Amino acid sequence: MAQPLSASKMVEILRAEGLTVHEVRRWRTHNRNAKGPWGPVNGVMIHHTVTSGTEATVNLCYDGYAGLPGPLCHGVVDKEGHVHMVGNGRANHAGLGDRDVLNAVVGERRLPADNQADTDGNRHFYGFECVNLGDGKDPWPEAQKEAIEKIAAAICRYHGWSERSVIGHKEWQPGKVDPRGFTMDGMRERIAGRLRAGGGKPAPAPAPAPAPKPSYEPFPGAAFFRAGRRSPVITAMGRRLVAEGCGRYQEGPGPEWTEADRRSYAAWQRKLGYSGADADGTPGRASWDRLKVPDVK
Repeated sequence: MAQPLSASKMVEILRAEGLTVHEVRRWRTHNRNAKGPWGPVNGVMIHHTVTSGTEATVNLCYDGYAGLPGPLCHGVVDKEGHVHMVGNGRANHAGLGDRDVLNAVVGERRLPADNQADTDGNRHFYGFECVNLGDGKDPWPEAQKEAIEKIAAAICRYHGWSERSVIGHKEWQPGKVDPRGFTMDGMRERIAGRLRAGGGKPAPAPAPAPAPKPSYEPFPGAAFFRAGRRSPVITAMGRRLVAEGCGRYQEGPGPEWTEADRRSYAAWQRKLGYSGADADGTPGRASWDRLKVPDVK
């Protein structure tokens, strides 16, 4: 036994299962709760509509007809495998059925024959009507059968039920033949396979692309650094020296190599542990590579 799904949660789990879900009019508050209790819920019931055409069928299941007000189910499964939600709460779909069948569903056991109508099914079952004439000739497209499988698996997974919590109307109420055109045992096998395979969760967000590796200016050679040389590389170098606490600039840094650049670079060399002629302020490959001057190209 379980508390019924909210409208929002129902839509969430169906879409997470990969279904296309259409929300029809005011379905979230459309129900027959005033006529009897809704829940605890015990299973999912599958029907065929004995109609053709998606729009007309969805309207019929939403509105009902004389003597049987809508909603006539919770969702309509069309031939393309789309789900049209028409009710949330008690719906006029199951009618009276066999108490022994309900007990078997609750216990997730093999179903007995349905030979009596003594128990309110509208209270205990989610109902899904599938667009089909029910004459044994109207085809069941694979997309439609897959949608039934996905709907049932999503609800069963949420409630912690097995495939034995899914039944056909014909297994509940004496005299009913729906759904006609496939076997419920075969459908339950499909549902069991989907439950074993897992799923029903939103696809994980793709891993963020790795940040591009920073690009640094290659060492231009010691001869590059001479009085009068102008280059954006020298400006970039000076900014790195300032960031490292080695800037000895009154103004700048700028693009022209100056005595301030030489003194600043000498401070960087000393910071790295060089001394004497090795800390004369003329860049060398080892100290340059450790300074990591950004690529200015």
